Amino acid sequence: MHGNSNRRGLVLITGATGYVGGHLIHKLRKKKRKLRYMARRPEMLRETVGKSADIVAGDLLKKDSLNAAMEGVDTAYYLVHSMASGGDFEKKDRLAAKNFASAASGAGVKKIIYLGGLARGEDLSSHLASRIEVGEILRTGGVPTVEFRASIIIGQGSLSFEMVRALVNRLPIMTAPKWVTTEAQPIYIGDVVSYLAAALDINLDGSRVFEIGGADRVSYLDIMKEYARASGQRRFILPVPVLSPWLSSLWLGLVTPLHAQVGRKLIEGVRNASVVEDKSALEVFDIKPRGISESIQLALGGLYNI
Repeated sequence: MHGNSNRRGLVLITGATGYVGGHLIHKLRKKKRKLRYMARRPEMLRETVGKSADIVAGDLLKKDSLNAAMEGVDTAYYLVHSMASGGDFEKKDRLAAKNFASAASGAGVKKIIYLGGLARGEDLSSHLASRIEVGEILRTGGVPTVEFRASIIIGQGSLSFEMVRALVNRLPIMTAPKWVTTEAQPIYIGDVVSYLAAALDINLDGSRVFEIGGADRVSYLDIMKEYARASGQRRFILPVPVLSPWLSSLWLGLVTPLHAQVGRKLIEGVRNASVVEDKSALEVFDIKPRGISESIQLALGGLYNI
């Protein structure tokens, strides 16, 4: 299953200005990979990746704008979503994925690597349902696709982690919604990026979905308690059964106003457990994800080991 057929191929990164994309760029540059970056506003990226970098303008909602970006590309990373745009973000994500898959197929791209979200069930939130749908669109678009479905990402700058940080830092005594007992498998940003980078050099027959999470199954309450412990704070958290996800989102907006718009969409999804049931990623990739304590310690220290 392993191989290095794409080792010298051109790699396209979309979402390069985002949280995960920024860390992936750092890792792939250290590995001397040949990179091209696509952004709606290339000037925003030049300060990060340098004036000599291969940056092309492209808008996923405008199919014709993707042709130049895809030219000569072996592998294309899809690390974008429309949650922060407001309005019907699902419709935008659907169109963006269709345009991307079509342009990649037309240009002869050999592989797409996509980072989505991990959850199961009939009653998925709009955010998670959209993440799953995007993966389906990419996998059926004519280009073999490696889809990673990740649980909560731990690291400075990760929205889920920053929400936990804000809640614990601001509320010494917290009456927490029932969703804090939902199980997840938080994964450190360095481990997420390791999976994304390793997918470049793996040869698979057709498309694959891999579920990725950290070493520990914990609740959101456990994550908050571990963050409080690691940061030297005493916190009293009392779960109550009466706050719905909708009310939770309003409460969240009060304590994390900077992240409120996207945070509300994420909060809708916490009723869905985010745990790994298909463990094939541990068999296919030589990566052993860290546990929650080490992940939070690294995040607090700003040490990424990427």
